[in-house]
Amino acid sequence: MRAEPFMADTFLRAAVTAAMQGGHNLHQALDTLPVPVYVPNADGLITYFNHACIAFAGRTPNLGQDSWCVTWKLYTADGEFLPHDECPMAVAIQERRAVRGIEAIAERPDGTRVSFLPYPTPLFDEDGTLTGAVNLFIDVTEARQAQALWEQALRCRRLAGAITDQRTVETLTAMARELETKAANIGTPINQVLDGAAGARIH
Repeated sequence: MRAEPFMADTFLRAAVTAAMQGGHNLHQALDTLPVPVYVPNADGLITYFNHACIAFAGRTPNLGQDSWCVTWKLYTADGEFLPHDECPMAVAIQERRAVRGIEAIAERPDGTRVSFLPYPTPLFDEDGTLTGAVNLFIDVTEARQAQALWEQALRCRRLAGAITDQRTVETLTAMARELETKAANIGTPINQVLDGAAGARIH
């Protein structure tokens, strides 16, 4: 099952509840989720990850050694290298706040890349002391592809509106329609996904 961004709020709530309970409940609950979920301590050291993290990251994280993120390498949505100690999870723990509406790119050891939305959420005990955090990833690679197709279609339509040759106009319009159809078949474009992701929260 592919997890859609609108499901993130539900998954996040389940993950936070399980992380707060800890122990057997943590493993049992998080291993059933269809999205990568991991839990670092208050220092950012990863103490738990579910099975979905391995497939997503293309590697098995090292418990007690890896910090901040389960991925091999990270990049911003613009393709700039993103050190793990500057990733959204690091920001969430260091600034003690949930981070939302950020897109990132994970690179696996085999060189493949995947676009995703992280949902790093700090955890606090009854006294307000930071105890760790929980994070889950929603794969938005297809949403990024859909966005690129919509943008190509828009360029075709703009160009068609700027020229007078009817045959060229018809060709560009046909191209735009084909691109729009492909984009619609893929799913929601990334800009709309990001708008919805910014509102995901724990009540």
